[in-house]
Amino acid sequence: MIQLNKILVPTDFSDFGKPAIAYACAIAARFEAELHLLNVVPDQAMLVPEVAAFSPESMQAQSESLVREAQRQLAVLPGDDWENGKAIVRQVRTGPAAIEIIEYAKAENIDLIVIGTHGRSGLMHILMGSVAERVVRNAPCPVLTVKPEGHQFVTL
Repeated sequence: MIQLNKILVPTDFSDFGKPAIAYACAIAARFEAELHLLNVVPDQAMLVPEVAAFSPESMQAQSESLVREAQRQLAVLPGDDWENGKAIVRQVRTGPAAIEIIEYAKAENIDLIVIGTHGRSGLMHILMGSVAERVVRNAPCPVLTVKPEGHQFVTL
């Protein structure tokens, strides 16, 4: 018998992630599982090519601003269709997305990760990489990837 107590949904707040949230909500309701919503804010030092051009204070302020915005956006998810009765755990982390998702799943003993895919292929996939692919390869638990288009078995 499948036992799911904790379900993690990493989100970047894009339209590609909305189907994953819908799937996670449906699965969490079915199994009466706790839902974890996670957003990973990129480390500002990794985004700026010339770190020396910016002061540590300005980079810290920018990072704090991104974290506050992510917390604000997480506060309204998953929306009005959450009927499970269990609390929703909302977290924001800073760092490389795939690593932070995997570490969170390990630390919280997550039973299932539900993650949306952007559907990139070819050159864009090579250049941008795939957070979902890295999570699938390294996660400590099963991972359900949800495509934004195509056949769906959960009403979106």
